[in-house]
Amino acid sequence: MSDNTPRTRPTPRIAIVGAGVGGLTLARVLRVHGVEAVVYEREASRTARSQGGMLDLHTDSGQRAMREAGLEAEFHAIARREGQDMRLLDPAGTLLLQEDTPDDAPLDRPEVDRADLRNVLLDSLPETAVVWGRAFRHATALPGGGHRLHFADGTHADCDLLVGADGANSRVRPLVTDARPTPIGVTSIESGISDIDRTHPELAAMVGRGNCWAIGVNQCLAAQRNGDGRVRVHCAFRTSDDWLTTSGIAFDDPAAARAALLDRFSGWAPRLTALIEACDDSFVPRPTTVLPIGLTWPATPGVTLLGDAAHLMPPAGHGANMAMLDAVELALALIAHPRDPATAVRGYETAMFERGAEAARESARIMDILLSPDGAQGMLTFFQGQS
Repeated sequence: MSDNTPRTRPTPRIAIVGAGVGGLTLARVLRVHGVEAVVYEREASRTARSQGGMLDLHTDSGQRAMREAGLEAEFHAIARREGQDMRLLDPAGTLLLQEDTPDDAPLDRPEVDRADLRNVLLDSLPETAVVWGRAFRHATALPGGGHRLHFADGTHADCDLLVGADGANSRVRPLVTDARPTPIGVTSIESGISDIDRTHPELAAMVGRGNCWAIGVNQCLAAQRNGDGRVRVHCAFRTSDDWLTTSGIAFDDPAAARAALLDRFSGWAPRLTALIEACDDSFVPRPTTVLPIGLTWPATPGVTLLGDAAHLMPPAGHGANMAMLDAVELALALIAHPRDPATAVRGYETAMFERGAEAARESARIMDILLSPDGAQGMLTFFQGQS
């Protein structure tokens, strides 16, 4: 007798490369619905390096992701309502706009510390869900479908679905597209002031509880209050694409870097350039790179991307939110098609391509306003249009 019992395909093995907020959100939402995934992360541990500063979670993307992950209460515990405060100044130090957040204001876009958010997600997963110290190098297709992942330490792992959540310089991306990030002629130098309320109370008063933006022609000096009392300082300006290699500035020499920044912002009000003078002895240059807006790729069996790996855009508040929303949408698609990941991925990618392009266009527009010949007036008009 022949066995006419319908045969079902097993639940696919899911591997996620990258333990940022996007990759961890995907793993968590899948787990909420009973689907296991393994996250491979090149860092040795969750504390191996600083995770950056604050980010604002939007109600329809980042906050939705926390709800879908069953972590809304944990999100509220780390959210800083007062982080929504904003001040806008011109290079003369004139206050053009001040928005203070009432204590009972809704959590529309509260600031959260990126490390706190990552820890909430990590704590929601079993220890075995994240494999630390696995730097992904490449993947090879398996004869029966799926891929074998090869790591820098010589180990490997097999999966049916590989998800690249590994950021701007994704090593998974080449499996689906030849597109690479390209510079857009904007450089940001990051530093910071520790324990600002004690060490520089006058600067703390100017910055306030949230974000402070001083905007000139094609350049910006921004300060962002973090939950630990530190203020992150960013100096951003338009440059040539090769400026970092041709400027002659040794950013590993704090005195030289500070002097170069003070020279670039010469003529600005002393109370603004005092932010640069007060910075710690660490200046990190970050050239802004992006992927082509509207990037797509043909369906690739067993592979997809999310977040910056899929749609790297200028830093304008959308990146982490889009990564978390991508993660939710991909997780829900996989849950809806538990034994047909190809159909799930096709549906996810179709919506993600459109969603990512829209966010990238908006981010580019904000960047152009922030670093425009109109200076602070352009940003003032933008903010007034949002209110």
